[in-house]
Amino acid sequence: MALQDPRPGKWQLFRIWVGVGLQSFGGGASTTFLIQRAFIEKHKWLSMEEFAYFWNLCVLTPGINLIAVTVLIGRKLGGAWGIAVSLAGMLLPSALITCLLTVGFKSVEHIAAVQAALRGVVPATGGIMLLVGLNFALPLIRRGYKEGVFYLLVSGVFIIACTLAVIFLKLSVIVVILGAAFLGTFLFGRKPISPLLTKDEGKHS
Repeated sequence: MALQDPRPGKWQLFRIWVGVGLQSFGGGASTTFLIQRAFIEKHKWLSMEEFAYFWNLCVLTPGINLIAVTVLIGRKLGGAWGIAVSLAGMLLPSALITCLLTVGFKSVEHIAAVQAALRGVVPATGGIMLLVGLNFALPLIRRGYKEGVFYLLVSGVFIIACTLAVIFLKLSVIVVILGAAFLGTFLFGRKPISPLLTKDEGKHS
């Protein structure tokens, strides 16, 4: 995917993150989807491979992944000021609205219509999470296909094994992630891997 240039200005970047924050109904999955749509599909400042790379870095660190990925995208597109305006745009408006809704929700939470609406949100969020998961999986599958059947099969086994480990073995997420990282180093470290970051990223960093 060809990435667009030049990078956004401060105000444009701030407005995009405000839009993401204000539309993030449904939790982290919808926020991730909105980030992908804005920065990958619409403006093409990132590729899906770059976004997956950033996300994997954030998964390996403690804390809130969405805040961490916001920092990485802001740094790529605007350096230090990019981090500042990205965090401000992402967090401030949505945090204010959340506080106001929390205060108001106490007075309406027992109304039947409100309870029914909340039940409708759950399947919608599940659908968004499924789409986000597919967006992450497709570049991995394409890359494995290009590198050979062995790497494609290993990637598929990783996805299935990690899912089963969390569901049936009740393993901690950190144990699953660290275990996958160790196995990935052992299995994939023997073959040089082309970098996910583009030349454009190295030029702008």
